[in-house]
Amino acid sequence: MRRRLRRLAPAPLLGLCLLGAWELYAQLGGVDEAVLPAPHAVASSLWNDAGLLGHNFAVTAEEVVLGLALALAAGLAMAVAIHLSPLLRRAFYPLAVGSQAVPVPVIAVLLVFWWGFGIFPKLVVIALICFFPVLVTTIDGLASLDPDEAKLLRTLDASRWQALRFAELPAALPAALSGARIALAVGVIGAFIAETSTPTSGAYPGLGREIVLDAGGFQTARAYAATALLFGFAVLCFYSLALAERRLAPWRADPAAGAP
Repeated sequence: MRRRLRRLAPAPLLGLCLLGAWELYAQLGGVDEAVLPAPHAVASSLWNDAGLLGHNFAVTAEEVVLGLALALAAGLAMAVAIHLSPLLRRAFYPLAVGSQAVPVPVIAVLLVFWWGFGIFPKLVVIALICFFPVLVTTIDGLASLDPDEAKLLRTLDASRWQALRFAELPAALPAALSGARIALAVGVIGAFIAETSTPTSGAYPGLGREIVLDAGGFQTARAYAATALLFGFAVLCFYSLALAERRLAPWRADPAAGAP
């Protein structure tokens, strides 16, 4: 138990120190509260505006989960296809790299024109942002099969499908999960970009739109409260996926994940 507490303690302690320094800075008048509210004001907004923030958070969380699922499905499928087809790799890979440089506002109106004001255009934006790390890490993982294992498979006269199913895909699983963790972390900011870039309708469009409206309407404490929710959600999802990786790929211990 003590060992577990020692592993868990550094992050909360560092967080408390940072919050204390922030509170002290705000109380000493280092910056106007309309620009940077004190942590106690942010906490007060989290409590007083829980209904509004919770409703917006539910929208954003749904977008992140569904958008990430779409990115994972597309990324894994395309990674396998590229791994199996050198021609497809030469044709598609440069386009996948270039897609990361396309500004979302440029295509946002087009997405809404195609699919309307619902949730799907936002999911596409999130998937586009999350797709690339899943694709790259999975391709690298599929190519990481031990040469001795590949030689053994050829000796056993395994088919291409059998080699993929029983050797290459298991070897690629840890890398694919690492890509999924990266995608999940950027997926939260992807939801913010999606909500603030795509035209929307409805009273509760998500935390991203709420942050923009509150920041522009001098409701800075509530904007920071919404940001805190995004922060906590990203951390929770990242470490939840790291714990899931321990079950799906127990042979791989990833110290970078930092999971307890």
